[in-house]
Amino acid sequence: MADEARSVSIEELPSHLLIEILSSGRLSAVDLACLEQTSRIFWGSNGVFPLKFRSLVDYVAFQQCDSHPIYRHLPSNARKELFERCSCEWKRALLRFLQAVEQASDVVETSAGNMQITTGRYHTLLISDSSVYSCGSNLCGVLGHGPYVKQCVSFSRISFPIASQVIHVSASHNHAAFVMKSGEVFTCGDNSSLCCGHGEVGRTIFRPMLVEALKGFLASSFFSYLLIFSGFIVIFRNVATGLSFTVFLTRQGHVYTCGTNVHGQLGHGDTVDRPTPKIVESLEEAGCVVQVAAGPTFTLAVMTDGTIHSFGSGSNFCLGHGEQHNELQPRAIQSFKRKNIHIVRVSAGDEHVVALDSSGFTYTWGKGYCGALGHGDEIDKTTPTLLSGLRGHLAVQVCARKRKTFVLVDDGSVFGFGWMGFGSLGFSDRGTADKVLKPRILESLRGHRVSQISTGLYHTVVVTNKGFIFGFGTTKELNLAMIH
Repeated sequence: MADEARSVSIEELPSHLLIEILSSGRLSAVDLACLEQTSRIFWGSNGVFPLKFRSLVDYVAFQQCDSHPIYRHLPSNARKELFERCSCEWKRALLRFLQAVEQASDVVETSAGNMQITTGRYHTLLISDSSVYSCGSNLCGVLGHGPYVKQCVSFSRISFPIASQVIHVSASHNHAAFVMKSGEVFTCGDNSSLCCGHGEVGRTIFRPMLVEALKGFLASSFFSYLLIFSGFIVIFRNVATGLSFTVFLTRQGHVYTCGTNVHGQLGHGDTVDRPTPKIVESLEEAGCVVQVAAGPTFTLAVMTDGTIHSFGSGSNFCLGHGEQHNELQPRAIQSFKRKNIHIVRVSAGDEHVVALDSSGFTYTWGKGYCGALGHGDEIDKTTPTLLSGLRGHLAVQVCARKRKTFVLVDDGSVFGFGWMGFGSLGFSDRGTADKVLKPRILESLRGHRVSQISTGLYHTVVVTNKGFIFGFGTTKELNLAMIH
């Protein structure tokens, strides 16, 4: 009779097998940290990994950092500074910075499922486990529920003409865009400016409609010809919606734009409107784009090498070049390049911009009215300026909108500054006409670990690591304090 299978404890497994298991990618940084606390087997190198690592888990966390898309593109000096900023702990660098930064601008993992929140002017869109929900005013058809719905006082699920999972959503005040797991893009809203990408169809799109021009669309660069030869198609990963224009980013790092182009915000070297998405050719020469952001009339593109290219309206110094000239083509912000600052994320407000670098530092520039830049005054900043009030914190998300800014830090706390209008800055002890000139922590959220934040003109919404949604401020149709 064959011997019965003997159960094996984790302590009996050889170290090289443990490394293989821990490095499989199936365990999150939280899982790794928990394992480290449960067994002494994870301590001591036993000659399997270099002694400079504190534990087996620390070594595995380093390996995951080394393969992470953000860390992989950092120069050696930026890697060193990030490591030191994370108290020389690879688990913190992985979980509380790299993964937090990546998720805060896309879909975030919570204990209640995967979620993403984004706010328009009078409404909110929510991804929850690949489905999309909307609430607020349906002005211009932005909620995607059809022409007969005027408003939704609670989140209602949006129906799509095809069964597909949604992985990214963006909202402006007059239209919305949705990226599917398949890589296809849907849009809805006011298309009078051609911002929805459906050609010369100038009518309002009340339900999400596939952007046919992007379906199987291939870029016109040399790299894309190789994709054609290899049989691949262009797949989109996220979008940014401005005022009457849209920016599409592919997984290969190519950028397409459509809509109004009065200020050159489409980046094609002219001021001609585009009814369907067209590739921004000059960005092809600059390299690979990893994130895009859209202000009302300007666009920002973050590259893998950490530079930011800006184009469109130069008013309020939002382009970061120290002047207010319009830029019809993407132009790199030189102050970051001169100082060897590697930017990983950027957020475009109505009149100012906030950026996050690879060491968790925050920079702001543009119009300083109401303290939106956080420097303790209302002075405009013509070029990016380090936000000294947050030097002691490791920022993981930056979020800007009209005259206000939020910064999410690695412990889940949120700092806000700028205009208190409509209570959307979240400080209950300040009046709606007040200004907060320096970063101040939102005490009302202290008991929660915030994973993502988005702010509109009149309201702000956050998602916590447990999947709770909190809102503050008001719109004309919806009191967001009731969201739960």
